[in-house]
Amino acid sequence: IPVYVGWFLIKGLRLFSGLDEWRQSLLLIQFLVNYTILPLVTVLVAKGVGFIDTIYLKTQRDRIIPYIAVMIFYFWVWYVFRNQGFPKEAVMFSLAAFLSVCFGVFVNSFFKVSMHALSLGVVICLLIILSLQSSTNMGPYLSIGLLLAGLVCTARLLLNDHKPFDVYAGLFLGALAQVIAWVFV
Repeated sequence: IPVYVGWFLIKGLRLFSGLDEWRQSLLLIQFLVNYTILPLVTVLVAKGVGFIDTIYLKTQRDRIIPYIAVMIFYFWVWYVFRNQGFPKEAVMFSLAAFLSVCFGVFVNSFFKVSMHALSLGVVICLLIILSLQSSTNMGPYLSIGLLLAGLVCTARLLLNDHKPFDVYAGLFLGALAQVIAWVFV
């Protein structure tokens, strides 16, 4: 989901229009590596050495190591974005992604929050904030985001991967992370 947001920030909103196509592509690859490939490799290594039972992270115990690793990766993205003078929307999103993982680590001690809902809470709240701050018509993007969030969260419930509370808590904590990032960025 963060890679989709990266693509949206780069290609949809054109926040990086000062970069040529090649540098925009490299930036998108950075999103892919830091937000997807490194966490995936961490899960595969953790499974390979026996730290987790399954790559599907079905239990709270299986989520501890990936959460900690992802927290480090996401912190690094935020730190680089903040210090490299990236547009505030990208810095705000990267901070919210980091904070949402921090919230996920904390609440994982109590219940199995939906990681999908966490990320979608960040995205929906980001789109709302951009709608309020931008002269660009964000209505279609927000509508698509809400539809996708509804579909993904419904799928999590239908597959019995989560209880409704896990999903609602994930959406709330993701939105909270985005609001906190908005206030501080």
